[in-house]
Amino acid sequence: MKALNKILAVATAGLLLTGCNDLDTAPMGSTITNDQKNAVYTEDPSMLEAGVNSIATMFTTFANTLGDGYHNDFGYPSVMLCLDSRGYDFVSEAIGYNWYSSSLKYSDNTKNGSITYMIWRTMYNQVYTANTVLKSISADTQDPTEQYYRAQALAVRAFDYFVLAQLYQHNYVGHENSLCVPLVLDTNMDKIEADGGSPRKTVEEVYTQILSDINNAVSLLENSSIKPSAGRAGKKFVSLATAYGLRARINLTMQKWAEAAADAQAALNNTTAVPYSAEEVSKPTFASADDNAWMWGVIIEEGDDVVTSGIINWPSHMGSLNYGYASVGAWRMASKALYNSIPETDPRKGWFLNEEFKSANLTEAQQAYIGAKEKAYIQVKFAPYKDEIYTSTNANDVPLMRVEEMYLILAEAQAMAGNPGLGAQTLQTFVQTYRDKTYTCTASSPTDVQMAVYDQRRLEFWGEGLAYFDIMRLGIGVDRRGAGFASNLVFDIEGNDPILIYPIPQSEEEANSLLGENNPVTSVPSPVADVE
Repeated sequence: MKALNKILAVATAGLLLTGCNDLDTAPMGSTITNDQKNAVYTEDPSMLEAGVNSIATMFTTFANTLGDGYHNDFGYPSVMLCLDSRGYDFVSEAIGYNWYSSSLKYSDNTKNGSITYMIWRTMYNQVYTANTVLKSISADTQDPTEQYYRAQALAVRAFDYFVLAQLYQHNYVGHENSLCVPLVLDTNMDKIEADGGSPRKTVEEVYTQILSDINNAVSLLENSSIKPSAGRAGKKFVSLATAYGLRARINLTMQKWAEAAADAQAALNNTTAVPYSAEEVSKPTFASADDNAWMWGVIIEEGDDVVTSGIINWPSHMGSLNYGYASVGAWRMASKALYNSIPETDPRKGWFLNEEFKSANLTEAQQAYIGAKEKAYIQVKFAPYKDEIYTSTNANDVPLMRVEEMYLILAEAQAMAGNPGLGAQTLQTFVQTYRDKTYTCTASSPTDVQMAVYDQRRLEFWGEGLAYFDIMRLGIGVDRRGAGFASNLVFDIEGNDPILIYPIPQSEEEANSLLGENNPVTSVPSPVADVE
């Protein structure tokens, strides 16, 4: 057993800490063989459970891709911050404490920059980890536990490729035949190693694989008697409701409206999660997966490396009320235009400081601390860990999916499927019930309802890593005029501009002989005249 534990420890270290410089199987195969791994799982089933746990761990692995010295490299929450920084509602300044300045400036659109490597390697490291679990379990297993474990790996792999597909090519509809990313699967890893690489697949081929993975995950979770544990600890895993939620996102992006509506409803039917109430969001929150609204999240413990690092974590870069990069100047602020669009009757207006540096959502102590910073529109949506002002224990959980999203997907999909009246009613009922009882949806056409939903998504999920995907799937571009950015950061980028998608890293280009044509590297956009 000691030998088996040593093998697994080495394999896990390779999976979690080795950067994927190319698409061969080095993170797995160079340490131990797949047969050895399978033997570990066969002789000690608890090792398989450890493999599944490592999939969840991958979402926030400390310095997992670039090595020491990079304070913007801590798993998927880093990707979330990069992408939010590229949008137009998430305002920050290009200063030394802002590790995401290159994303803010769109100078991250290179083949050899740290952000390029970080995104690519973070997502493919997770793919590799999922593939390792899938390779160790027969696809036709009837064991409930193994079915559950396979479902976890399939769902996360679907999530990973869904993220990659949206960052390395434009939206599905109209780009089905455009080149996307290579597909590295448990079923073709050996062939890729033998061939010396893998070609980019088309958008349609990638989405076919994404749907296959998430469909299989849903089926396995429907049939397996194993469920994630109740409460916070279980939310690092994909439940049946979360799998439906992921498929709802995918179908929405593919403009498969009826399917997206059905999946959003299925997610609601299979979850005990309930939206935050207006009272609950009338104070800084969104810090713990204990909250009933969370369906899926990155679960952080105080002893995790990402916490003991002090400032190399999501709350450090994001939080206004805790110790870290944000609190010393790298503030995250709402767009002025977004802030001004929020009615006074909506408690979400208090998620940001007003022009007098105040928020109705803050306690006297919180206001005294944050008000001294004298910067309008700073976010106070996210609470510090355990509500301790200026805490240096940055152990906040990070949301990956909240139940509120299912209501908004349902409303948009209903409208776009041909029933805008129903979609408008779903939207209005949700907002009136959980956010602003005075809200009325006056939109009547499908696209008008879609944009009314989008307005709610912009506000509801501000800072939660979803905004850029909405920008991409809706094809609306990035118009920062009137948002409050510095003059050299005011861009008006068209929805089909190639700068919105990333080039594949140069190291991958050099190592993968079959990759094929890369995405273009484009110049940083030119600033435009701002508006009030």
